[in-house]
Amino acid sequence: MNAVQRLRHRVGFRGGPTAFLTSASARCLSWIALAGLVLLLGGCRTSVNYASVAGPRYAGAAASRQAPSATGSDSLRLVSFNIAFAVNVDSAIALLTTHPALRGADVVLLQEMDEPGTRRIAAALESAYVYYPAMYSRHTKRDFGNAILSKWPIIGDEKLILPHRAFLKGTQRIATAATIRVHDTDIRVYSTHLATWLEGGPGARRDQLATILDDAAGHARVVVGGDMNSHGVGRAATARGYLWPTRDGPRTTALGRWDHLFQRGLTKPPGEVAGTVLEVMHASDHRPVWAAVLIR
Repeated sequence: MNAVQRLRHRVGFRGGPTAFLTSASARCLSWIALAGLVLLLGGCRTSVNYASVAGPRYAGAAASRQAPSATGSDSLRLVSFNIAFAVNVDSAIALLTTHPALRGADVVLLQEMDEPGTRRIAAALESAYVYYPAMYSRHTKRDFGNAILSKWPIIGDEKLILPHRAFLKGTQRIATAATIRVHDTDIRVYSTHLATWLEGGPGARRDQLATILDDAAGHARVVVGGDMNSHGVGRAATARGYLWPTRDGPRTTALGRWDHLFQRGLTKPPGEVAGTVLEVMHASDHRPVWAAVLIR
């Protein structure tokens, strides 16, 4: 038995010697091509991470310079919206300023934003804002990150770098954190965008959300929202005592219900407390979610 025959016998191949060598060569070439593709994708860095927790940082005061304190209301309306690379900002402004469920929101969390788009939306909503990009995209030629807009004063903010960079491209995920003062009550708010399924598995997203919840542990009242790229990851928040008002409802993306709001230390008002806006006026491939809370 020659070398080829012995190898054929070991792998159980039944074709002739020429067919075997052809098949083996094809498999070898396939593995080489796959390895080359992995190396190519890993080497083509389409984004540059902003590795410093200090920034870049962008912030602005509310255009009206007045918080809605005259009403004395202890009810807040929260919104989270991924605006898909901040491409259709005009449509997003039209939606946020005209839809009954979104118009007049106290706190708006935005994902996939750049600074010019964030500033324009904040001006249209007469809100203060803070924005931290996670990275600069060479593909879109703009920053990519999360923003918090608030009708109420933002008295502090920071950037959290989340664990687990993307498998191949090495891109990072972050959360933008802000402390908002409503009347004489401080609320810690986080806008985040967890890893996609191509960037990390369910364990990575649970770790990323856990990093945010750990940071929030010292605050009495907390809101966490954003694009979670998952539905099930919300169980990690409820296990830590958070309410999940956006748990049920229609898909927020073509792939599932991935956009959510979680709250702790805030109560539910009577009546309808959360919802999803189905018609987005071509503003995004995501649907915004909203929730109402009471500061009690």
